[in-house]
Amino acid sequence: MAEETFNTADTAPEKAVEVSVVPEAEKVEETPAVVCEKDGTPENEGKISKSGSFKEESNVAGELPDPQKKALDELKQLVQEALNKHQFSAPPPPPEEKEKPETEEKATPVLVEETKACDETAGENESTPPPATAEPLEPEKFTVVAVTGEQTDQPAPPEEVSIWGIPLLADERSDVVLLKFLRAREFKVKEAFTMLKNVIAWRKQFGIESLLDEDLGTEQEQVVYMLGVDKEGHPVCYNAYGEYQNKKLYDETFSTEEKRTKFLRWRIQFLEKSIRKLDFSPNGVCTIVQVIDFKNSPGPFKWELRQATNQALQLFQDNYPEFVAKQVFINVPFLYMAFYKLINPFFTQRTKSKFVFAGPSKTAETLFKYIAPELVPVQYGGLSCQDEQEFTSSDSVVEVIIKPATKHIVEIPASEACTLVWEARVVGNEVTYGAEFVPTAADCYTVIVQKSRKLAATTNEPVISGLFKCDEPGKVVLTFDNHSSKKKKVMYRSKTKVPESIKC
Repeated sequence: MAEETFNTADTAPEKAVEVSVVPEAEKVEETPAVVCEKDGTPENEGKISKSGSFKEESNVAGELPDPQKKALDELKQLVQEALNKHQFSAPPPPPEEKEKPETEEKATPVLVEETKACDETAGENESTPPPATAEPLEPEKFTVVAVTGEQTDQPAPPEEVSIWGIPLLADERSDVVLLKFLRAREFKVKEAFTMLKNVIAWRKQFGIESLLDEDLGTEQEQVVYMLGVDKEGHPVCYNAYGEYQNKKLYDETFSTEEKRTKFLRWRIQFLEKSIRKLDFSPNGVCTIVQVIDFKNSPGPFKWELRQATNQALQLFQDNYPEFVAKQVFINVPFLYMAFYKLINPFFTQRTKSKFVFAGPSKTAETLFKYIAPELVPVQYGGLSCQDEQEFTSSDSVVEVIIKPATKHIVEIPASEACTLVWEARVVGNEVTYGAEFVPTAADCYTVIVQKSRKLAATTNEPVISGLFKCDEPGKVVLTFDNHSSKKKKVMYRSKTKVPESIKC
């Protein structure tokens, strides 16, 4: 997309940033977030916090700076003129032909002959009277020839053109669309208008409207998918190109030109459907957060993948301006980040403010700065699991920081017979965890629910889950003991399930 991209699957360093190099409109004072993992020490950690407060430009026309207001008004005027002249739907002009001159040449001799005859007759009238059989000249002939081509039809009404389901110049939503093109071209009106015309022409040629109804299969949904929203309400799109390590999926997607074309059409279709779910009102959400996962991404020698993704990338850049609010690159190798620092000066500040890079050990921590843990997929350190039975994305998560060499206690009360369910996750792990049930009655014994154990950084059990059926009032106590010299973050949520018989 003009600034929006879904990263290519290449592992070559140049591809790590190629995905979003586009013209930008305004510069902001934010710094791109880069989490470096050399020697295990985070670099520019404070800068990530700054980037987390990224604020998009206003789409309310009344709040725009005067130069931007003027540019918007000028673009709307150009669009209106184009609609009046049917320039958006008009076919390309045919090759130059001499039809008009030929018509004139055919009409001119008629006048010449008529005039010559008239002059000759007039000369004869001066010397001899006209023969008795001569017919009088008919003035109507001159009149008919003179008005040929001057008759005009009534002007046609302005054409109606829509893009992403939004009619041009219809209401405030149209302003939001036009502002995307202006920002993509740094508020250069003529360039923005040219881009708009090109996009509309491409959409017609590509058959976007019919593409929306095509059945292109579901196998790519494990690679690119939408899940939840960020803390600002932007839909989040995940791109896990490591899935293409599966040879069967790779061959079914890229092995032939026909399959690569199908992939491209699916990718455009997916983007179109996602965009049409956005709110294009001035105060609405009309951009997307992109999360690009480099884990197990195929290498640069996958020629078919490079060709298909680069083609898709080019179409995004040319035809989908300003649809990305933030691009978060996760599981990024150190060399990628080093290369980004090298070419960093060549990007505009506004473009750089949308970039976030995080290495493998900082992936979860970085995502949590922008997306609530309950909405982050479990494979990226969150608590969102596709097969989740007990909890949903509506069940909020509590986040707690455990200081070095301290304990944190979580109490889940049970005032009656019920079933307590909980799940937790420790960012960074390397803490000791245990759970026990403590009855309210003083003469009852404490019950060990989950024996204390150390959660290593390499644990294969990323989410701690537990369930305990309480036959009497009491509480489940979760203990997190941080023995390390670094602070840890604990995320947990719980719920109480009362038997149906008690509810009644």
